Amino acid sequence: MYSAVLAVTMDVDPQALDPGATAWMLAASALVLLMTPGLAFFYGGLVRMKSVLNIMMMSFGAMGVVAVVWALWGYGIAFGPDSLNGFVGDPFANFGLSGLTSSIGSKAAGLPDMVFIGFQATFAIITVALISGAVAERVKFGAWLLFAALWVTLVYAPIAHWVWGGGLFGSTGIIGSKISALDFAGGTVVHMNAGMAGLMLAVVLGKRLGFMKDPNIRPHNLPFVMLGAGLLWFGWFGFNAGSELAADATAALAWTNTLLATSAALLGWLLVERFRDGHATSLGAASGAVAGLVAVTPACGFVDPIGAILIGTVAGAVCALAVGLKFRIGLDDSLDVVAVHFVGGLWGTLSLGFFAVPSAKTEGGLFYGGGLA
Repeated sequence: MYSAVLAVTMDVDPQALDPGATAWMLAASALVLLMTPGLAFFYGGLVRMKSVLNIMMMSFGAMGVVAVVWALWGYGIAFGPDSLNGFVGDPFANFGLSGLTSSIGSKAAGLPDMVFIGFQATFAIITVALISGAVAERVKFGAWLLFAALWVTLVYAPIAHWVWGGGLFGSTGIIGSKISALDFAGGTVVHMNAGMAGLMLAVVLGKRLGFMKDPNIRPHNLPFVMLGAGLLWFGWFGFNAGSELAADATAALAWTNTLLATSAALLGWLLVERFRDGHATSLGAASGAVAGLVAVTPACGFVDPIGAILIGTVAGAVCALAVGLKFRIGLDDSLDVVAVHFVGGLWGTLSLGFFAVPSAKTEGGLFYGGGLA
């Protein structure tokens, strides 16, 4: 049977509300926000019993501080008009989100600006919360809240502006106009950023008493860890697929690639444990899943499903091996933020050079016709 499909093209007003995209992005924002309580469970199970409430409160404290800072000046620094030659946005252009409460389409066609602002706020929150794992059991709660406010202002927001806000690495930026940067959902802005911050804090604060000597420094509640990993995996679908800022085929691709890379990384981590230690563990399964989520984040909308599986498999294996390095170099990265988020984010970003599929947005990677140039 022959059937014909009539294609109709029409001009779409970017300032006309798109109900479907808006509904999807509201749901995606809620999913990403859920990741922070999920992280609280994940980290809460990894620390000793005496520290569980402190580490969980560090995640919840980040939600409170970062959301307020984001509304007052953080969003302006990240996504406001260029200032200082693309280094930061203008924090005073929309201070307190003034002038944005009813605008539509300035950041994504058909999407209310407040939805975009809320979505990006959840990214800032989870990024700060991730850092807490590197300094578990060594930071007072009040000092952590102060750090959260300063770090999101001085580090996260400027880097978000460089990559996503039209700054240094934007298409018209000083660097981006010559060498474009690809980061679909936050491999650099979120994970490498948090991982490097965790590394610096772990070095400055030093080791916990008994590090590498006290046998009681071990996860106290693995069911908490598994629950947290499950909530992170669930929320990450909004994190990655929502970064398309539309309900379309690319969002669907990002969703599927997130599932595949995470599953492959889980298996990759377990295989390393099986050959290295003689048995796989539930902690390895949870950590492998998170490593896969991290690695596919920058690439999920730019690679095909086979590429996602390969990215995840390598991420699971590499991050499993990286975790052991902290004992060799004496770095007390308490909950493996550096090994999972920095290493995983770095691999995911570099993997685009191998696995990116040619499209209007990207050139092909090495294995997809891009060559070495």
